[in-house]
Amino acid sequence: MAEDERRRGASRTSLRWRLAFITTAIVGLIVCLGVLGLYQLMHQMALADLGRRGDMAAQQLADQVRRGSGSGEKITEVTGFYLLQVVDPQGRVVAYSPAMRGRPPMSSFRPAEDDEPDHEIIRLSGYEVPIFLTAIRVPTAEGHYAVLAGAPMTVMAQTERAFGLFMIVLVPVVVVGVWWIVWRAVDRVLRPFDRMRRELSQISGGQMSRRVTVPDTDDEVADLAREVNVTLERLQRFVEGQRKFVADASHELRSPLTALRTQLELALAHPEDEDWPAVAMAALSDADRLQRVVTDVLTLAKLDAGVHGEREPVDLGELARTEATERLRRVPVHVHVQDVANPVIVHGSRTQLMRVLTNLLDNAERHTRTHIRILVYRDGPEAVLEVADDGAGIPAQDRERVFQRFTRLPESRERDAHGSGLGLPIARDIVTAHGGTLTAGESKEGGALLVMRLPLKDEGPSTP
Repeated sequence: MAEDERRRGASRTSLRWRLAFITTAIVGLIVCLGVLGLYQLMHQMALADLGRRGDMAAQQLADQVRRGSGSGEKITEVTGFYLLQVVDPQGRVVAYSPAMRGRPPMSSFRPAEDDEPDHEIIRLSGYEVPIFLTAIRVPTAEGHYAVLAGAPMTVMAQTERAFGLFMIVLVPVVVVGVWWIVWRAVDRVLRPFDRMRRELSQISGGQMSRRVTVPDTDDEVADLAREVNVTLERLQRFVEGQRKFVADASHELRSPLTALRTQLELALAHPEDEDWPAVAMAALSDADRLQRVVTDVLTLAKLDAGVHGEREPVDLGELARTEATERLRRVPVHVHVQDVANPVIVHGSRTQLMRVLTNLLDNAERHTRTHIRILVYRDGPEAVLEVADDGAGIPAQDRERVFQRFTRLPESRERDAHGSGLGLPIARDIVTAHGGTLTAGESKEGGALLVMRLPLKDEGPSTP
């Protein structure tokens, strides 16, 4: 038991960990991708801004070179680009800004086409951050001059540091926060399930009336708890029905066994005074009754277990005529099929449907006075078989109770003291298993009327 509890706890913890891990991993991945995407966007925007301003600074310098004034220390900062140089065809710096006094050319990078600015990121001694360089090749009479305009990428470096700090500090904080929130949320969601598990484990055969607690929330968990309680209710009714069935069956089996034992004990007490053929006949009668009860109990057990016979097309009219003629009864049985040319065919087990008809006729035979009437006809998509007698009938308040197992009305006990009260319940269970209904009513003669309705195998024209 402790091992089962440990395994259940490990499984529940595993579920909690899996959900927390998956959710946190997804959120963490989204946050990282979002940060990287935002950094890339800002990086591209900063590069575009530097390129635009660098082009402007280089073009202004290129204009000076074209006018022949691009020499000497005459260049000043343009749009933030203060690292400026003009390099002649021989590679000498002929003009520069104050920040580039005494320095060699910043780079040997030259654009491929004249008057078209191009860009490069370089490193320059004395500067910790990279330099964004814009270069233009300017054709003149003396040859191709190179105009170089550079600016430190200070803002971009600061942005990189800010994003790096965010990735190192804030992303772990966000991930840990998401983990904690998901963990608590999953724990709260699983708590009602854990309570239901404990309550279900405490329900045993002697405590079938217990139910699980339904949460106050109107959600799927509450729906599940209600469905569990409905299932427990059905299970309780089934178990109680089985207990009652076993108790009633035990009582019905005990009676013939007790009578048989008593008869044999009395006969053996004075064997010389007994008529042994009569004793044997009485014992055989009790054995027959015992056999009928056992057969009925086994039939009900098979029906409860869902064991059904092989299904085939069955003609109810032919089945009724066969049952009425093959077995000798104390009263005549009249069979009437309303439409002989159009057989009433159902899909079912011939053996079980014959058992239904036999039980209905046996019940009618016990109560009728002069005759039994069987009527077979179609009613829309249903096949109907009626068994009517002219006896005392079944009281209205008992017409449903007669289908309860081991139930016998007083009149039935007077007419047949050895019955088991299982004939009509077996008949109804068989009909129900075939998708039909079996009900009791009153016949035209005032006796009992038992009506069986089954789905037709193929819907034909209905008979009014």
